[in-house]
Amino acid sequence: MSHQTAVVTGASRGFGRAIATALVAAGTNVVGIARDKQELLAVRDELGDAFIPVAADATDETLARNVIREHRPTLLVLNAGVVPHMAPVHEQTWETFSRNWHVDTRHVFTWTGAALREPLAPDSVVLAMSSGAALAGSPLSGGYASAKAAIRYIRGYAADESKRAGLDIRFVALLPQLTPTTGLGTIGVAGYAARQGVEPATFVQNLQPILTPDQVAKAVLDLAADSDSAPEYQVDGAGLRALVP
Repeated sequence: MSHQTAVVTGASRGFGRAIATALVAAGTNVVGIARDKQELLAVRDELGDAFIPVAADATDETLARNVIREHRPTLLVLNAGVVPHMAPVHEQTWETFSRNWHVDTRHVFTWTGAALREPLAPDSVVLAMSSGAALAGSPLSGGYASAKAAIRYIRGYAADESKRAGLDIRFVALLPQLTPTTGLGTIGVAGYAARQGVEPATFVQNLQPILTPDQVAKAVLDLAADSDSAPEYQVDGAGLRALVP
């Protein structure tokens, strides 16, 4: 990897932990951000001193600015998110419906703005985690799909501003398929299986081949290293596919 230092939000579990692990194995120092200090310390115990745990709210604008100034990363992986409230739209409140806007979308907005204002060094990469739900919808997860769709727009707006200012920062969005291999995905699978009146194992058969956190981590490393990559990709158990505008 050409990136000496990376920031990974949501680094304590799931995709974020797998991404941090792969980056450290590739020789990159990783500043891992998540709310749970004990989970972050467990990751540091596993990965060693190349993993720098920061227990904090990833949506905090001061945090984003200070981390960029102190560590000068050339790769931001914006992966933090909250588990959506699983219920049909008429059983949601506005607070439950908008939950992912306040975490997933807000933290991408925060770090993207900081990356442009500081700015990051030329040839830096900002990779924002969207979701396949941004394309297909997700009727049981409130505003989750729309929050993830907004991340795609933020990526596009930021790429335009980087070009206009001659910053040479690359902005990429990754849209993973639903998978039962993460905590969030397990909840989603259970909800949609119940909606269809089938067992989770039966529902999972429609997701084959199953996407794993290690495959997502490999996709992130591949995209971070490829200066000719497309702006948006889907990833599932079969691999990466560029989204055609």
